[in-house]
Amino acid sequence: MKIFNSTKSLQQHLKKEKAKNKSIGFVPTMGAFHKGHLSLMRKSRRENDLTIVSVFVNPTQFGPNEDFKKYPRQKKSDDLLAKKENIDIIFYPSIKEMYPSGFLTYIEVEDITKHLCGQFRKNHFKGVATVVAKFLNIVKPHTMYLGQKDIQQAFVIKRMVQDLNFSTQIKIGETIREKDGLAMSSRNAHLSKTQRKEAIYLYKSLKMAKQRAQKSTIKPKRLETLIRKIINENTKASIQYVTCIDGKTLMPIKHLHGRTIIALATYFGKTRLIDNIIFNAR
Repeated sequence: MKIFNSTKSLQQHLKKEKAKNKSIGFVPTMGAFHKGHLSLMRKSRRENDLTIVSVFVNPTQFGPNEDFKKYPRQKKSDDLLAKKENIDIIFYPSIKEMYPSGFLTYIEVEDITKHLCGQFRKNHFKGVATVVAKFLNIVKPHTMYLGQKDIQQAFVIKRMVQDLNFSTQIKIGETIREKDGLAMSSRNAHLSKTQRKEAIYLYKSLKMAKQRAQKSTIKPKRLETLIRKIINENTKASIQYVTCIDGKTLMPIKHLHGRTIIALATYFGKTRLIDNIIFNAR
C-alpha cells in the first residue's frame, strides 16, 4: 500500500498506472474507518484493478458551530484497516494542499441542496461539491463509491458529475448497520451509553414507517408524525427533520408514490446522526 500526501506526486504515480490501462476505483472518506467504509473499499477492489482511498476532514463542509475539531481522526488504525483490505493507495492531503492560499473557487448544486441537511447546514454541500470535484480532477477515477447513509450528499455529487460532464461513474452502496440496526457512522463514537441505546430507535421508526406505508395508503405527513412520535417517546434526541422525499428527484412529496425515501436528522446531545430508508410506496 502506497501513501501520498502530495497531489503532484499522486498524479505522477497514477499517470504511470493509467498507461497500463488499469481501471481505478475511488472511495472518498473523512477517515475513522468503520464497516461502511470497508464495504465500499471491498466493492471497489472487486470491480477495479486499482483502489484509491482519500482521507480528508474537509473544513469547508463544516459550519462554525459544528464538530470539525472534534471529528475523529484515527490515522494509525485507518492505515492498518486499509492494509488489511489490500487498498493500493491512500491519499492524505493537508488542508493547505487542498485549499492553498488565495483559493477562490467553489461549486454549488442548486435546489436539491436547499432542504433536508442543506436547510440547516449552510454551505455544507458547497464544501462537499467543491472538495469532491477537486478529488475527481486529481484522481480521475473510472468509478467512485459512496454510501447510502449520506443520501443527499450522494444525490448532490451525482448531479454535479452529470451537470459538469465528469466521466466518473457513481455507485452507491447500501447503508451498513450495527446488529441492532444503528447506521454505522464515525460520529457514533461520541454517543454516551444511554444515547447509544436510544439511537436504535432512529432505524426502528423508519422501518415501522416503511411497513405502514406498504400495508395501506397513508400521507407523508402522517408517516413523519409517526416517526417523530416513536423517537420522542423512546429517546431524548432532538429531531432536526423528518421528511418524505421522492426517490428519484430527492424533492419533498405530498403523496406517496413509487420509489420513496424517508430521511431524518437528530441530535443526541451535540452528536448529529442521520439515517434514511428507501422503499416502493403502495
